[in-house]
Parts: sequence; structure tokens; C-alpha cells
Amino acid sequence: MKIKFTKLQALGNDYIYIDSFKQNLSGLNLRDLAKKITHRHFGVGGDGLIIIRKGRKAPFRMEFYNPDGTPAQMCGNGVRCFARYLCEHGLCRKRRIEIETKDRIIEAEIFRGKEDLSIKINMGEPILERKKIPVKGKSKFCVNEEIKIDGRDIKITCVSMGNPHTLIFVDNFSEWIHLGKDDWQKIGSLVEKHPIFPERTNVEFVRVLNRKKIQLRVWERGAGETMASGTGASAALVACVLNEKTDREVLAYFQAGCLKVSWDEKSNHIYVIGPTEEVFSGVYEYRKQ
Repeated sequence: MKIKFTKLQALGNDYIYIDSFKQNLSGLNLRDLAKKITHRHFGVGGDGLIIIRKGRKAPFRMEFYNPDGTPAQMCGNGVRCFARYLCEHGLCRKRRIEIETKDRIIEAEIFRGKEDLSIKINMGEPILERKKIPVKGKSKFCVNEEIKIDGRDIKITCVSMGNPHTLIFVDNFSEWIHLGKDDWQKIGSLVEKHPIFPERTNVEFVRVLNRKKIQLRVWERGAGETMASGTGASAALVACVLNEKTDREVLAYFQAGCLKVSWDEKSNHIYVIGPTEEVFSGVYEYRKQ
């Protein structure tokens, strides 16, 4: 079966978009398709598969699958690229677009510059109650708590932005706790699958540069290491504020650039703005199992 797709990226966070308005996807095993089409060597390659659908509560709905085929609730950079696709492909001509995700409705705003456009999204309110994230434990919140990973005590803070995030503060990525330079990925994998997380968790390693700048490395649930994360940057800001490490607005730096993230004290909403790019379009030959 031939499937038309478009690939977009935000700070290296790349996603494959399939437009259900322009082709019939009924009968497709989307979990199997996600595993195959996102494969870096045997497929198109990407951090996830996103289906563009008509919404139930908003004009458009984002259906997101991780590279391992599992459905995901939310993806900040994925929503921003989604909004760009709608704008660039004539599905929506409004400056503000409402996009339905599994957990919430996200409002995206389009800013057109001389040469390009940037996308700002209202991520809504962070979820801090551990049972709603979810994280097992007795206390109401999970802020600066210790868990044991690979024989070491590691302090974590947990936040949900529609998907669960676990934040770990570090001084140096390459020599964290005197480990080898790649061991943060190992720790990320172990934290993702720790038994206190009944639905697994995304993991962000956060280096605070000053009150207005942070640096992140990302280990995504079901995807592994990725170059960036919009929800991860949002959760990182919340964790920084809860631990009194930064102001309520920061630049969150990733390997390929930064996102501007703010936590509005009055509305309690998180806002994220940053670049997006359409990479290419093509046709994928999907072969069923």
C-alpha cells in the first residue's frame, strides 16, 4: 500500500505526518506502520508517527505513535510541527489553531516573519499531583525525591504536561556522577522503566546555566534519545521553579537550538515558542505483516 507522508522537524525532533483528509487510512495497523516507517535504517526515520485527523472537540486532532508502536498522549514539538503543516498545506488559514490531543486541547499561534514562521503553543497547566502523572508513592507531589537506579541514589522531580516527565538535575552531562560520557542514556532507560512509573516516563537531564537559561538532554518514553522535546522543556521549567533554580521564563537549549518557555503565574499555563521546518514529502510503500 502506498502512503503519502510529510516529514517535519523542530530542533531535530523529527516526525512523520500522514494526512487523513487526503487519503483513506481505514484498516491500517497504525502501530505496525509506526514501527516500520519511523525506523532509521529501514524506513523514513523519525521520532514518531503523527496522523492528522478531524477533531471531535476541536477542528483538528493529532494522533501520535512512538517508534515502538505505542500510542502517546502528547508531544509539544509534534504539535508545533502539526500547526505548521495545517498552515502550509491549506487546511487552516487562521492565525490561531485549536488542536486536539489525547489529553487536552492545545492552542497554537502562528507568527510570520520575513523569511519564515514560528509557532507558539499554549501547553495548558502542568499536572503536579503524583497520582495523576502517575507516580507511585505516599506524598501528594514528587519534588526532589530519591530513587535508586543502578545502585545509586538519584533525586527526581516529576511533572505531567499531558504525558509524564521525570527531571534530573545535573552539573555536567559528560561526567555526571563520574560516569562515562554515554551513561546518561543508560540511566534514562532505567528511569523510564522504573517500577514507580506505572505508565513509564519521559526523562530529562537538566543543567541550569543561570536563572534564565537551561540545557537539556532528552530520553523519551518509547523512543529513546531524541534531540529535543517541547513537553520536556515545559516540564523542566516547572521543575526548576519548584526547586527554586530559575525564573518563570527561560531559554531551554538543546543540541540544535533553543525554545523559549514561560510559566504564567496568573493563568498557570505554560507557553512554548520556537522554530519548525518541513523537511521533505514522499510516498512510503507499506507492507502488512
